[in-house]
Amino acid sequence: MKICISSQGDNLDSQVDPRFGRCQYFIIVDPDTLEFEAVENPSVSAMGGAGVVSGQLVAGKGIKAVLTGNVGPNAFQTLQAAGVEIITGISGPIKEAVEKYKKGEFNSTQGATVSSKFGLGSMGGGRGIGLRQAPQAEPKPAGKEDEVKMLKEQAKAMQEQLRQIIQKIEELEKNKETEE
Repeated sequence: MKICISSQGDNLDSQVDPRFGRCQYFIIVDPDTLEFEAVENPSVSAMGGAGVVSGQLVAGKGIKAVLTGNVGPNAFQTLQAAGVEIITGISGPIKEAVEKYKKGEFNSTQGATVSSKFGLGSMGGGRGIGLRQAPQAEPKPAGKEDEVKMLKEQAKAMQEQLRQIIQKIEELEKNKETEE
């Protein structure tokens, strides 16, 4: 059994990221053995669709539960549709969150805990912490090189999302044929 924790870093000593869709990393971990995989989040700087892409990426890893600080409505729907348990309000070191999960100290979340634009334009150093401001546009890249890099990252995330959508359509069509 594997669980996923939104993380600010790539190891078990990292802090839980309060954002799900725009977290820096996903730590996919087996709570019993603490064997883990750090997956860089391709949606960290996406202009839109971060919750859906992140949710699909995580659900595709065959995980049982997501532990995070907050979850927006799109990510919540995506994870819920995939049968993934969602637990919010998590903070502190990843390793500590895993231990508390193993002890059954957390309860499932029954809905989104923040708006769909939570990870963007909020006070608190852009980490989704603090008072909520009106949604703001993504900051302009510093130069053409940064802009190209950002656009390539967004294209990669969109390609992955399209691949997963096509795969789901094929699965549904195959299941429909089997039922007939």
